[in-house]
Amino acid sequence: MTVPTDEKLTFRDLGFSEPVLKAIDDVGYQHPTPIQAAAIPPILMTRDLVGIAQTGTGKTASFTLPMIEMLAGGRVRARMPRSLVLAPTRELAMQVAENFEEYGKYHRLNYAVLVGGISMEPQIQKLEKGVDVLIATPGRLLDLFGRGNVLLADIKILVIDEADRMLDMGFIPDIEKIISYLPPMRQTLLFSATMPDAIRKLSKQFLSNPKEVSVALSAAPTETVNHVLVETSERDKKKNLIKILVDENVSNAFVFCNRKRDIDGLKRSLEQKGIKGTAALHGDMDQHSRSKVLEAFKSGEIKILVCSDVAGRGLDVADVSHVFNYNVPHHAEDYVHRIGRTGRAGKTGRAFTFVTKDDTKYVQNIEKLIKMKIPLHTVDGKSADSKNSGGKTDSTADNVRNIKDAKPKDSPKSAPKPEPKPAAKKTAPKKSPAPKKAENRPEKKPAPGPAQKGNVKGFGDEVPDFFRSK
Repeated sequence: MTVPTDEKLTFRDLGFSEPVLKAIDDVGYQHPTPIQAAAIPPILMTRDLVGIAQTGTGKTASFTLPMIEMLAGGRVRARMPRSLVLAPTRELAMQVAENFEEYGKYHRLNYAVLVGGISMEPQIQKLEKGVDVLIATPGRLLDLFGRGNVLLADIKILVIDEADRMLDMGFIPDIEKIISYLPPMRQTLLFSATMPDAIRKLSKQFLSNPKEVSVALSAAPTETVNHVLVETSERDKKKNLIKILVDENVSNAFVFCNRKRDIDGLKRSLEQKGIKGTAALHGDMDQHSRSKVLEAFKSGEIKILVCSDVAGRGLDVADVSHVFNYNVPHHAEDYVHRIGRTGRAGKTGRAFTFVTKDDTKYVQNIEKLIKMKIPLHTVDGKSADSKNSGGKTDSTADNVRNIKDAKPKDSPKSAPKPEPKPAAKKTAPKKSPAPKKAENRPEKKPAPGPAQKGNVKGFGDEVPDFFRSK
């Protein structure tokens, strides 16, 4: 079932008690999001559920709110936990905990967050006092279970959050082991941004006649985000990123890398070039350092966050102006997750993706998923035509537009307007090669200076104050 939007529906219509409604009102929400409107009623009816929704759709509240409602109707205090939420990363586990803190403040419910990277002792002490909700990463939960510090025999509700990310991180065997320790009579909720075969198999194995609800994957980001592909070579990628960071009016931004080993090096390069307010975030950092970086980014002290997909997944930061894909993600779904960091709450965001000759197939997969052609440009803002294709453009350069004219919701069918001075001054060969030749684009020569080029919106000469080194 694909979820429609009903702006007239209220949280009161969903049947919540007054304490929960008061907590929701304190946060300032009035209407449930589509995934909340579809998921909450069957969860309150104790049905198993599969929710297919990406980050930023209100997914976390769609299970924390009904869990609070149901747990509040049972025992006020429990020696053994009655519910378990499994999350793939420490940051996502903490985000779930924040939801319970926020929406459960008028109930006497206790929760424990069990994650790696920090001492076990405070977690064990909390477990000994008794909790209603366990929020855990699979590895730490199994460690504590193996030591006899956590009991799972009374779990009534199991939530598997970000199941596709669990799969990517190799946690499925751990999840299967954890489920084997749980009572068979329980309610199970599985949430995932995508539904690969392995996750579908998991849901069939452990869920009983689940209700399935889905929020369209690509609808939100393609409507509110300006997508731009930037043609580059691997060698020039850093200097091209720095140029755009300086030329664009960046309030704050995520810079995504595919490999953890590239993150610290890129962060150092940005700092050396005078891009201040830059930090790195990846899985090899200790918990204290990760938490410190996240708080600084949320507060605005840090402007540029260089991170991996795992570290960036699920981060909820308001008003992110830009997302930069330093590497093209190999999975099209990850592109959607990355750019979902910007263009929220009806605001327009900017997403720049640096593409090399080896990225053609990944770009094609992304364009197929989001159902649009992404304009291809060089770093100086010019359209990057396929000069060796007899005047035809390749699959990543169809519908190319100058950056100054880029708008959200561009139709892939609209014909590109020719440049006043076509770049193709070289005589094209009589026999043009096959259309898909993005990998054969010649490397661009250094662009002429700004004074020779005139003003181009988005690539001007003004340097934002917060980028200037003191």
